[in-house]
Amino acid sequence: MKKSLVIPTLCLAVLSTPAFEKVVHAASSEVSKSSITSTVKTTTKYVNVSSSSSLMLRSKASTSGKVLDHLKRGTAVTVYSTSNGWSKIKVNGKTGYVSSKYLSTAKISTSTVEKSSTTATVKTTTKYVNVSSNSSLTLRSQASTKGKMLASLKRGTSVTVYSTSKGWSKVKANGKTGYVHSQYLSTTKPVVTTTKYATTSISIRSTASTKGSVVTKASKGASVTVYSTTNGWSKVTVSGKTGYVESKYLSTTKPVVTTTKYATTSISIRSTASTKGSVVTKASKGASVTVYSTTNGWSKVTVSGKTGYVESKYLSTTKPVVTTKYVDVDESSSLILRSTASETGTILTSLKRGTSVTVYSTTGDWAKVEANGKTGYVHSKYLSLTKPSTSSNTPSTSSTTNNNNTSSSSNTNTASTSNSNSSSNVTENDHSDSNSTTTSESIIKYVNVSNGSSLNMRSTPSSSASIVTKLARGTAVTFYSEANGWSLVSANGKTGYVNSAYLSSTVVQLPGAATAKISKVYEAYNITLNDAVNIQMKVNPQTDKKYSTFISSSAFSSLNSSTNPTQGVVSGTWNIRGGAGTNYWVVATAKNGTTLKILSKVKAADGSTWYQVSLDQSWVNASPDDVKYYLDPNNFSSDAIQQLQFLKLSTSANLDPAEVNERILAGKGILAGKAAAFIKAGQTYGINEIYLIAHALLETGKGTSDLANGVSYKGVTVYNMYGIGAYDNDPTTGGAAYAYSQGWTTPEKAIIGGAAFIAKDFINAGQDTLYKMRWNPNAAAASNTATHQYATDIGWASKQVQQIYNLYSLLTSYSLTLDIPTYKE
Repeated sequence: MKKSLVIPTLCLAVLSTPAFEKVVHAASSEVSKSSITSTVKTTTKYVNVSSSSSLMLRSKASTSGKVLDHLKRGTAVTVYSTSNGWSKIKVNGKTGYVSSKYLSTAKISTSTVEKSSTTATVKTTTKYVNVSSNSSLTLRSQASTKGKMLASLKRGTSVTVYSTSKGWSKVKANGKTGYVHSQYLSTTKPVVTTTKYATTSISIRSTASTKGSVVTKASKGASVTVYSTTNGWSKVTVSGKTGYVESKYLSTTKPVVTTTKYATTSISIRSTASTKGSVVTKASKGASVTVYSTTNGWSKVTVSGKTGYVESKYLSTTKPVVTTKYVDVDESSSLILRSTASETGTILTSLKRGTSVTVYSTTGDWAKVEANGKTGYVHSKYLSLTKPSTSSNTPSTSSTTNNNNTSSSSNTNTASTSNSNSSSNVTENDHSDSNSTTTSESIIKYVNVSNGSSLNMRSTPSSSASIVTKLARGTAVTFYSEANGWSLVSANGKTGYVNSAYLSSTVVQLPGAATAKISKVYEAYNITLNDAVNIQMKVNPQTDKKYSTFISSSAFSSLNSSTNPTQGVVSGTWNIRGGAGTNYWVVATAKNGTTLKILSKVKAADGSTWYQVSLDQSWVNASPDDVKYYLDPNNFSSDAIQQLQFLKLSTSANLDPAEVNERILAGKGILAGKAAAFIKAGQTYGINEIYLIAHALLETGKGTSDLANGVSYKGVTVYNMYGIGAYDNDPTTGGAAYAYSQGWTTPEKAIIGGAAFIAKDFINAGQDTLYKMRWNPNAAAASNTATHQYATDIGWASKQVQQIYNLYSLLTSYSLTLDIPTYKE
């Protein structure tokens, strides 16, 4: 038969185990010096409780006294007095009160043996709360759901189990003793996870390091399951894949997730989600808008820094095709822009010959266009894809009409000029010849001589002229003009004349092309191209391109003439924009007192008056379209030269120093004869030597810059070959200061030391292509910021590659690996 163990009641009173824990009372208070004198007789006693419990030292002789300490079994205490079951004692520098029955005059063993006529040891076990991550286990005062709730225990909480009966376990957890459902306890600690959200686009890596390979990616706002966090990295699972991500990119709250869409027509951004809302700003067809939310047919958006609402039906995830055309009427006429596609439509303005218009759609004989900040309709037959020539910038006052769709130009008070978006090339040794052909665009041609031969570049168009340099087969040259069988070209930093018969308009196979190994890999980034453009625009990327520029009429404190202004003086600081209106990007700023030449007067879409002005500035903020062009890998990945933007720069080119000195560095100023230094730099730090040479040639102006030839800084002459630290505001001082800090006191030290900088800060850090050095797409995708970029010039990577391409033309064999980025659709 089943027997039960009978334990005497007295024994239970003495035992103090977790299973049968009694409240051991003690009390204490600070004893004043006056109450304890040398005449007070004291004794030494010992705490006599179970080894698994403790005796409470209290501030007064009552269970309501404040607990000052917990005394373990066997602790020696000094007893001053005993009264009403309480002893006044001193222990561990504290004076207070304890229950006298738990003190013994004999020294107490600290072993686990309990004082009892029947020795019994209650066994305890450790278990863990095993509930779902988003719930908790209730600790109750009794083994019943009617018991008072003492605490809520999270998943993974450790508990001490004293006993289990009828589906309930008596446990101790977080200093409280009570009962929980046994089914929610586990002998093994369950994995404790939390749910967090990506605050930006993130890369999940194989190890807790930025050097770990990318396992998967997650977009901003994505939910991730977090297992643990150590040293700033979190172990997570996303979409079934587990890896590591920097903890700083995770949040317990879900961030606002935006999308980029495009206006399918000209749109008004309103203050409320209603056509009755006031117009905050406007955007033209094709304009990029940031969408925050969509409700009841309206989208909350931001356009050009202004936030409002637009009807969702006018937005699309694909950018509509927007065509630019030009007004093609007689110079003595103008084209009428009307409010509707009808000759009865209100006349909005008159457009002169050559005016650029944005065409949104064409229906029948009418085209919907935007011009001079106004949107309306014109007869499509008077539009041309090519800009017609004009004999004068000043329209004639005489006129002809064309079916009431053109009118005389009477706007004689507005100055007019044509401002091309590209500047013409300036070449050395300009000349004219009746039989010559010229071009203002940079045309690339290729040297087409037999393998092993070279083409002489001469100082004048004559075979008897001195030789400027020799060009190998396949060398890419910039072609300027051709006359009498001679072409004016530039290549490898030299300008001169070559025999036109040896130039080809198509790529010529390089000497080592037959044995060359070219492989392409594609790296995907969890960001759209348009988002990448928006990120870059926040840091004002630069260009030396010339734009048509505009400034608000309110910027001028005075004009030379109110009827025919030609210049104005700026009052305050104003933005000069790439179009008439605040929705265009800021090209530059004009400070108080600046005098600007006024070219024409235009009306913005909101009706405000703007002036087109001449901007004489070498470097300006690039337009979003130009930034997008240089960011888009598709514009370069199929071009024999431009694809070298994606060349992996961690592989040696195995150059012959004598050949480099003779064919590459000869005549390159301070860099002449320095091939050995470049080769040593490349081999030491694992960088492609051809890239180092091309980079130095560009940054030093072919070895002629002040920094390259030595600048005195703090009494020491220092050199800088890669423009490191040469910031735009004061490049010489900045570059010299950095060179001084690095000890670059010789050209060779600058070449080798600069290579170490590039390797450490860029190539070995993952930015191992020209494209990555310029744009750093990984950082843009991961942190939504434009950071750690080598240059501000949007064309920096593109400008490097022709020299690299030509240097490769000197090699008899080589291998290339191209790492080409791809962006999210």
